Amino acid sequence: MNELTSNTVRHMLREVGLRPTRQRMALARLLLSGEPRHVTAEELLAEARAHGVTVAQTTIYNVLHQFQQAGLIREVLVESGRAWYDTRTSPHMHVYHEDSGQVQDLDQDPFGLDLLNRLNLPDDVEVTGLDIVLRVRLKKQ
Repeated sequence: MNELTSNTVRHMLREVGLRPTRQRMALARLLLSGEPRHVTAEELLAEARAHGVTVAQTTIYNVLHQFQQAGLIREVLVESGRAWYDTRTSPHMHVYHEDSGQVQDLDQDPFGLDLLNRLNLPDDVEVTGLDIVLRVRLKKQ
């Protein structure tokens, strides 16, 4: 993704049924411009404040939830009580580095996301997601 213009952000928000408020637009520009990434609510709050966006922590959580519900981002849960938000919404896996607390995309597909096709689920259900997080840490010497 590249830098998003105000018109692009406004259109994007309206397309998913969100009113383009000043705070939603500012957070969308911060979050969705540039390369895909993973961010916590706390990191987004610090980034917003560093860019002069006046926003409360509660608003950050509300907007992240709204963006997730609208399909603009996805939530990645890798440890209890802390969520990361991923701007890459296509199916992929994650690696969580326990030592650094960082989350990164795993572009390989070692387990085969087509695994879902082999589950023989009933016809009246649909899969809404598949979350796989590989947890790693440095070996102790």
